Amino acid sequence: MEPYEPDSLSPAQRAAMHRSLRGALTSGPTGARAALTRRSLLRASSGGLLAAGGAAALSGCGIPAAGKGTGGIAAEDRSREEKRVNFSNWTEYMDVDDDERRPTLEAFTRRTGITVKYTEDINDNNEFFGKVKPQLAAGQDTGRDLICVTDWLAARLIRFGWVQKLDAAQLPHAYANLSAQFRSPDWDPGRAYSYPWTGISAVVAYNKKATDGKEITSVSQLLDEPKLKGRVGFLSEMRDTVGMTLLDMGKDPADFTDDDFDAAIARLQKAVDRKQIRRFTGNDYTSDLDKGDLAACVAWAGDVVQLKLANPDIEFAVPDSGYVTSTDNLLIPNKARHKRNAERLIDYYYEPEPAARLAAYINYVCPVDGVRDELARIDPKAARNPLILPDKEMAAKSHAFRSLTPKEETAYEEKFARLTGS
Repeated sequence: MEPYEPDSLSPAQRAAMHRSLRGALTSGPTGARAALTRRSLLRASSGGLLAAGGAAALSGCGIPAAGKGTGGIAAEDRSREEKRVNFSNWTEYMDVDDDERRPTLEAFTRRTGITVKYTEDINDNNEFFGKVKPQLAAGQDTGRDLICVTDWLAARLIRFGWVQKLDAAQLPHAYANLSAQFRSPDWDPGRAYSYPWTGISAVVAYNKKATDGKEITSVSQLLDEPKLKGRVGFLSEMRDTVGMTLLDMGKDPADFTDDDFDAAIARLQKAVDRKQIRRFTGNDYTSDLDKGDLAACVAWAGDVVQLKLANPDIEFAVPDSGYVTSTDNLLIPNKARHKRNAERLIDYYYEPEPAARLAAYINYVCPVDGVRDELARIDPKAARNPLILPDKEMAAKSHAFRSLTPKEETAYEEKFARLTGS
């Protein structure tokens, strides 16, 4: 299936799609609504990393291929003179009301006088990297003060020294309210350069009608249960599929070897050869799971929340072995002209009220502590949902996939591509 490209739609078409999606999420079963889940729309092809030879290509362009971040390059900060901030984000990743207004952004502007130029111009991590790479490599302003990218790309930008260190004094709410499980990723210890916008959890999902009521709670069942043969899906996102398999094998995705990775690939390959796995999916697994063509799969938690609203047969399980969590993250690029304003916007979304309003709309893991009461006033079911606000037990099962060197990145993606046939 071709990747979904939101920018190929006109504003009117996007608005119509948005209204359709919102209707599906707030009403009963409506046929094909399952295909329109937010993670599916946004992440059709965002998992791709460097293709074979990619690290060498970067080095050939004069871009460093490894090493720790060297710190960003600041421009003259014109935040006080120019009360604005330019924010690039993914499509459908901001709360919108029935009038197509953005309530939390408008509230921020009323409070601070800072106008937010909000642009939904990130459709794919690699594509976006291609947009900003020439300017960042040349030490130029990208025209953006704040960007939102997935953790592996955030790690790369920090490693290259292309984003600015954040001023902790401007981030009191962010510092105080960031959930413990997101505080210190190995690619940005202590969150010196980034703060998460959302958490993205990979869990096991199943259609209980398609499984004849049988609970599916582990990756082992996905790979070995005879009754699921030919009706199992794994994700085309390497970190999620391999990470969940490593956990099922008793390995930690945050600390594994080449041999561990190869063993996980071999285990998945056996399931492919036996035709246990139907396919590796990107943006289309939701429709198949909804219809029962896939009986069970590895799925993104935000999709499961939305699918279950419309189809009570959809269930999820957090395996006893744990689950993989990634993040989409806010960073300030080099030479941004409104750094202080961007930091104020980051901090604003770590206040409980705007954080709760955002979480109620996008349905992904909220990285902000202290939002439960606010979210309960907006959406009591969301406040009780551990896929949006993980409880202590669920948070304890969360595992991040470790950072990869450029060499590992290339080798692992080649092996995964052979597995998936991509």
